[in-house]
Amino acid sequence: MNVTDLLTEDTITLDLQATSKSDVLAELADQLARAGRLNDKDTFLKNIIEREKQSTTGISEGIAIPHAKSAAVKTPAIAFGRSSAGIDFDSLDGQPTHLFFMIAANEDANNAHLKALSRLATFLMDPKFQEKMYRATSKAAILAAVNAKEAEMDKSDETEKSTSTILAVTACPTGIAHTYMAAEKLEETAKEMGIRLKVETNGSSGIKNRLTDQEIANADTIIVAADTKVEMERFSGKPVIETGVGKAIHEAKDLLNRAIHQEAPIYEGEKGKTKIQDTQQRGGFYKHLMNGVSNMLPFVVGGGILIAISFFWGIHAAEPDSSEYNVFAYMIHTIGSGKAFFLMVPVLAGFIASSIADRPGFAPGMISGLIATTVTGAQGAEGGSGFLGGLIAGFLAGYMTLLVKKAFEKLPDALEGLKPVLFYPLFSIAISGCIMMVINPPLTKIYTGLTSFLESMSGTNQILVGIILGAMMALDLGGPVNKAAYTFGIAMLDAHNYTFMATVMAAGMVPPLGMALATTLFRKRFTKQEREAGKTAYALGACFITEGVIPFAAADPARVIPSAMIGAAVTGGLSMLFHIGLPAPHGGIFVIGLIGGGIGKIMLYLAAIIIGSIITALIAGLLKKNIQPKTV
Repeated sequence: MNVTDLLTEDTITLDLQATSKSDVLAELADQLARAGRLNDKDTFLKNIIEREKQSTTGISEGIAIPHAKSAAVKTPAIAFGRSSAGIDFDSLDGQPTHLFFMIAANEDANNAHLKALSRLATFLMDPKFQEKMYRATSKAAILAAVNAKEAEMDKSDETEKSTSTILAVTACPTGIAHTYMAAEKLEETAKEMGIRLKVETNGSSGIKNRLTDQEIANADTIIVAADTKVEMERFSGKPVIETGVGKAIHEAKDLLNRAIHQEAPIYEGEKGKTKIQDTQQRGGFYKHLMNGVSNMLPFVVGGGILIAISFFWGIHAAEPDSSEYNVFAYMIHTIGSGKAFFLMVPVLAGFIASSIADRPGFAPGMISGLIATTVTGAQGAEGGSGFLGGLIAGFLAGYMTLLVKKAFEKLPDALEGLKPVLFYPLFSIAISGCIMMVINPPLTKIYTGLTSFLESMSGTNQILVGIILGAMMALDLGGPVNKAAYTFGIAMLDAHNYTFMATVMAAGMVPPLGMALATTLFRKRFTKQEREAGKTAYALGACFITEGVIPFAAADPARVIPSAMIGAAVTGGLSMLFHIGLPAPHGGIFVIGLIGGGIGKIMLYLAAIIIGSIITALIAGLLKKNIQPKTV
């Protein structure tokens, strides 16, 4: 059953006389009654009004779909009415409503009727279809537009039945926002294009919607949109498009078009990774780094917060010789600092190396990272070369492992099983370990000198660094520049300098909070969808999820990004000016209580965030223009 079986010329009114919501409902009910579609007009109108009391059916964009399933309906039907002046229908966007589709379904409405009614709702999501409804000059033109849309939908259905099967995997370093935004964008775009698509998400809580072996075998093309390591060996022999997660958010249609036409190289799996240049092309510095950072984050977050909590009993509560000593504070401080933070650099190095050389790179990476934190030389400082040494250790171990794998490539097949358990770990650990033993003492001097320089900064220089870090956090909203600033904050956290982490977190909270505030203060300058996104952005910003501003930036980058950068830069500068330290690397509003210095510092930190958010909101609101309501 088609929509045109329910919407006919005798149920169409091109010029409603109604001037209020109740008048519209009564006039359309009259139209259905005159067309012989109702058994009892008054009962049906009562049912329609009862439905409206539950929630408005004014769906915004100048459209309303009042509906009811009623025993008073003789034959399922759709009544269409149009108002040139526009009527206040309590629409969700607060704008006048011009197009009305009253749906009348009987109590025994079968699936065919319900499918046709839901199909109409799909039609109304198309701006071109809406425009035809506004401009039609006759009832025949209304029906012609509906028929054309029916044909278009039928063609789309046929395309979907015959199209290629595409799979996708999305993953970002933190696994919080970009992962799911990319998945949603790919799914929405695939639906619009009539493509069968399944997306696996590699998020912070694990893998969801995992691709099965059978699905992979049947897939025509696979899209891997990831800024961190994902399981790739399972895709061996399949066309695979590898790209960043941001591309999936902003260029989903292009990716899907490439996938349809199989414009992708065949993934060769383990054998395709024997050449260093191959791995560099597929991975790249940023991807390897983010694989290390994302796997290191749980150690940093858990350890940092435990250290901060231990300070509640006093700054020296974890020291047995101190008068402030507390056993519980000692235990959680030891877990956080002595264990979690101690493993931070080795884990970073291990996962960078495994991103480069797969599983054989993990052990040499971990050991090289451990050397970075422990082998300092006679003049070395405690803590070794820290984060800097861990980065170098990870890349060194990864590429050394690739060289070892290349060296043993020609071994007889009878010795193939010994490679991963004997030759690879033995030689890669020995080579990368020896190199780190030699270079780590001078690296330690460089690292301690750099941290000492940063800690010695004060006044204007320190504020300038805060401004730069703040602007970086808002520049690409979770992209490489944002992650670079965040990684710098973690590096300084490892050096026990907490002011940089506080600055980074505060600045990262400002973009989503500022745009959320803008949707509240300047409602008429944002669409209904943006205002709904603004409600979510309040929560995301408070949790230090900068990606919450992406929906706004994607729709209007020229206004949103500069607004976000200015507000975040101001907050970064203020945080440095107030010299606020925060040992927790994530958590947003939930970890602000861990700031050292008492309630005064906490209030100053909140003030810095609020000021930056207000600045972003005001700039964005002033730059954007009011959204003009549609006219007939």
